[in-house]
Amino acid sequence: MLPTLALRSAGSKIPYPKHVWSPAGGWYAQPANWKGNTFIMGGVIVGICLMVGSVSADREHRTRMPEAHRFFPSRYWSREIVEYERAQQGSASREGGGGGGGSSPDF
Repeated sequence: MLPTLALRSAGSKIPYPKHVWSPAGGWYAQPANWKGNTFIMGGVIVGICLMVGSVSADREHRTRMPEAHRFFPSRYWSREIVEYERAQQGSASREGGGGGGGSSPDF
């Protein structure tokens, strides 16, 4: 074998004992159902993130409400901001006479 070829090649897999058990699957593990396991764990992680986000939105408290023209992502899921903006729209419609000229639609 040429010396340059020997330096470039990765070689074969390292010999390992076949009788060793490992919870992670051992050396060079490739379980048959790895795609299903990955999908299930991804679903579990997404579910946990959604539950944490829901609890966070319920416990969110603002001392100062966001301005009407600025973008706030939590404006769409924070109960306190949603109630505040509904009250503001209600008071604006009572004062404006219900013309509906410049109001934006509810999404």
